[in-house]
Amino acid sequence: MCFKAISALHGETDLVDGGASSFTADMVEASHDTSKLQRLLVAGGIVKAAVALYLVLYKSPAGLFLRSKGLFYSYYGGLSAVIVFGVVEAWIGLWVSHNCRRRAVGMTVLWLSILPQFFLAGVAGSTILK
Repeated sequence: MCFKAISALHGETDLVDGGASSFTADMVEASHDTSKLQRLLVAGGIVKAAVALYLVLYKSPAGLFLRSKGLFYSYYGGLSAVIVFGVVEAWIGLWVSHNCRRRAVGMTVLWLSILPQFFLAGVAGSTILK
């Protein structure tokens, strides 16, 4: 009974894949709607920068990053790069909103933002499982 109430709120596909299909659908819809593209870029950039900043300030590296000094520094270097990318992504979201012809740049940044997201998921997963 509880499952029916939850599935009515979220939809069955959101429960099965953790909302990944809705995120992908939002990315596809953003190619046609500049306001949705702006929201995805700004929100995604702020969230990526905030998560990376949290990991830098409050979580020490774990797992593979402790094997050598170079990997240890690459942990902080990678997270610093994600912080910069997140801020740039949010700025591009604001930049795209002023002109509909800038949509191609916004879509490129939106699709490239998947890579730092995978990096954050891997790093956050390794620090949680520590």
